[in-house]
Amino acid sequence: MTDSTKFKTGEPTAALLRTGLVLAGLCGGMGVASLALSAHANASPLLQTAAQMLLFHAPVFLGMGLLAQIRRVVLLPVALLALAAGLCLFCGDLFLRAFAEQRLFAMSAPTGGALVILSWLLLAIGALRVRPK
Repeated sequence: MTDSTKFKTGEPTAALLRTGLVLAGLCGGMGVASLALSAHANASPLLQTAAQMLLFHAPVFLGMGLLAQIRRVVLLPVALLALAAGLCLFCGDLFLRAFAEQRLFAMSAPTGGALVILSWLLLAIGALRVRPK
């Protein structure tokens, strides 16, 4: 490892690292709890879908945060925000439909899904302009 790729002990923590860690923890915890509930209760399959979406994306938040600590990626903050908003809308709608038999609002799950797709595309586009810190 060269000096430019090592973490320096006195280097300040990137705000996106903290945000990514918090979101990874929240998504992971909620995903595991939701999967456990869907396995042990006679729950709607929507609960399992929401849990899987949360668990699939928890490591992505972790990776985004770590990437923000070591590299400058132009669209990374926007991608992280779009992913968080998309998961809130998509999973929030599925949770409400599973537990309360009502929707968050019309088109909330498709809007959330589109935001999740957009966040992945933003991450891919941002990868074209990765710079050292």
